[in-house]
Amino acid sequence: MRNLHLAVTAALALAVGGCHTPGDSPEAASVAASVAEAVVPAARAAALDPQPLATPAPGPVQSQLALLRDLAPGADPGVLALALEARQCALDHGDVSAESRLAVIDYSMPSTERRMWVFDLADAGQPDLLYTEYVAHGQGSGGNMATRFSNQEGTHATSLGLFVTAETYYGSNGYSLRMDGKDPGFNDNARRRAIVIHGADYVNPSAIPAMGRLGRSWGCPALRQDVAREMIDVLKDGNLVFSYADDARWLEQGRSFACDGRDARQILAAARAPEGNLVAAAP
Repeated sequence: MRNLHLAVTAALALAVGGCHTPGDSPEAASVAASVAEAVVPAARAAALDPQPLATPAPGPVQSQLALLRDLAPGADPGVLALALEARQCALDHGDVSAESRLAVIDYSMPSTERRMWVFDLADAGQPDLLYTEYVAHGQGSGGNMATRFSNQEGTHATSLGLFVTAETYYGSNGYSLRMDGKDPGFNDNARRRAIVIHGADYVNPSAIPAMGRLGRSWGCPALRQDVAREMIDVLKDGNLVFSYADDARWLEQGRSFACDGRDARQILAAARAPEGNLVAAAP
């Protein structure tokens, strides 16, 4: 209705030529009435049938998410979205380069399933899935399902959040990769706790039928020996590892994926919407 009012007002103003005095002739009023008769119906029709608003172009995270969903249909799109948001925050802060690779671990899945994906995102228009792998969680986090998480030494529990990979070394678990946690209070003790990526004999899918789970680490994301070295070389020196779980405190207080203040559950819900209806989470 406001548009209708503005249209009529503009039409009358044009017809009478702006401000008028009491001495104006009756012809001006007649012209105004004729213009109004022509303009009002059109304005009323425009008000009743407004033009649709233009749909905003998707941002970089939404564009990448659509591609990653196709590459890794077994991954939760909400988890992928949080990981991509965390990567974008790291890029914005200058923590990593635009060529950084991204490993995503979903600890809400059982250890008996392949729950780690490694993506090469150097070509933003055509990312690549490099690995879909098994990964162990810590003894302090649970049996087949990881349900407890910690940032404290001595807990032997897995930590959640975004990690930036660093240097390699040879330790008690052989060739290993150090990481630095970027989520204060959740994984920033990773280096002090020696939470690293390494290979382990207990990450053996053939043992699952007897044990009902993979073996467990002391909090490290341990890999199968057959792929550990090559995956470490792919991820070392300034790449990203994002560890997810349905942990209420971390989802509420974690900062790596929410550098602009957005809520994790909004991001998850938007990404889990049916494909084709993806919308950006509200700030």
